[in-house]
This record gives sequence, C-alpha cells and structure tokens, in this order.
Amino acid sequence: MPMHVLVVEDDDRIRAVLRLALEDEGYEVAEAADTPSALEAVRSSLPDLMMVDLMLGEVDGYTCIREVRRVSDIPIVIVSARSDTHDIVAGLEAGADDYVTKPFQVKEITARIRALRRRLRGSAEATEPDVVLDSDPARALVLSTSRGAVMLDGRDVPLTVTEYRLLAELAHPPGRVLSRPSLLEKVWEHGYYGDERIVDVHIRRLRTKIERDPGRPQVVVTVRGMGYRLDPQ
Repeated sequence: MPMHVLVVEDDDRIRAVLRLALEDEGYEVAEAADTPSALEAVRSSLPDLMMVDLMLGEVDGYTCIREVRRVSDIPIVIVSARSDTHDIVAGLEAGADDYVTKPFQVKEITARIRALRRRLRGSAEATEPDVVLDSDPARALVLSTSRGAVMLDGRDVPLTVTEYRLLAELAHPPGRVLSRPSLLEKVWEHGYYGDERIVDVHIRRLRTKIERDPGRPQVVVTVRGMGYRLDPQ
C-alpha cells in the first residue's frame, strides 16, 4: 500500500512541485493550503506523514504542528524558507521530526521521507529485549521494542518516531555515552547537515514525556562534553 503524504503549503507552485515529485516516487498525496484545512485532513484521511510550511497565513505552521501533535504522532517534516537556528529549534520543539530549508532539492525531500519510513519500519521490526526504564511501582516505565512503544503504567506514551528511535538507540545497550554526531548518524540516517542541536531539542521533548522531573532528568542524562546516556532507574 503506498504511503499517504499530506502537503501543507500556501504557495500553489511549491505545493504542485512537491505533489508531482512525491507522486513520481509512488506516494499518494493530499494537499492543504492552510492550517484549518490541514487539521481537517489529518482527522479525516489519517496521512502517514505530513510536510508543512511555517508561513501559512493567519494560523502559522507552528500552531498547525502543535495541534496535530494533540491527536497524532505521525512523522512531520517542516519545509520552510526560515533558516535561522531559532526558527528551526522552535519548529522542532513544536513537534516536528525534521526540517528542510527552502530553496530545496527535490531529491533531498524524498531522501528525508525515505529515512523516516525506514525509522518507522525499523521501530516496527525491532527485536531487542524490552528495557525497564523506571522500576518505581508508582510509575513503571518500559521500553517495549516488541511493540515499538514506551509504556507508563501499562499505557502507551505518545512518542514521535524520532523520539522513540532516540530512546531505543540509547537503550540498547543502556549505559553507553552517545555523542550528538553518533545519534544523528544512527537516528536520522540520511545525515543532517544543519545545527547538531536538533538532537538536544528532541531529547528535551523526550524528557518531558518520560522523566519524573524533566528539569532534573535521571533516565536520559547529559554527559557534559560527550553526549547522552540512558540510566534505567
């Protein structure tokens, strides 16, 4: 079954270019020119992946991403002319998985999507043993690679595919220190040639979902000057 991609872009020309390029790669493509239309498409057609511009008129792309994250963990790729580090970080903190700046090469866009598909497939096919992240009976936290999910007291924690892959890389085996470049290579796969702080942003989002106190993380800890390490509790 072909992957269903939703393209959210208010520029008709760019939207048409993306549609043609993605259809040439075998994807099914739906379009939306603004945030309200995008949210309706997410609810009604359940896309497998969303590409979104940040400048969408009255309701911007940041808001669009945040609203989608309330109801779905689908991969989200930002495609935007905003290339400042602040804009990139803000987009990722809103809930996006990846960020491509305009002008872009169509091959780069399709490469990013293929990498996200591999992440999804890799998560579903994982065979490593489950890892108890926090054994406190009051908040039992388990990374279940057989289900491709993290469970808190038996209920799934709503992680994005990137957050899950980051956690899985740190967890197998736990106790290793992984640098930012190493995590970029393992998780993003296609390579990320922008600011390495993309890792920090996703780690920060991950901590808000799994740590007892995100401001004082104990499960995913920072090793100053080296990277990150998973310390099961």
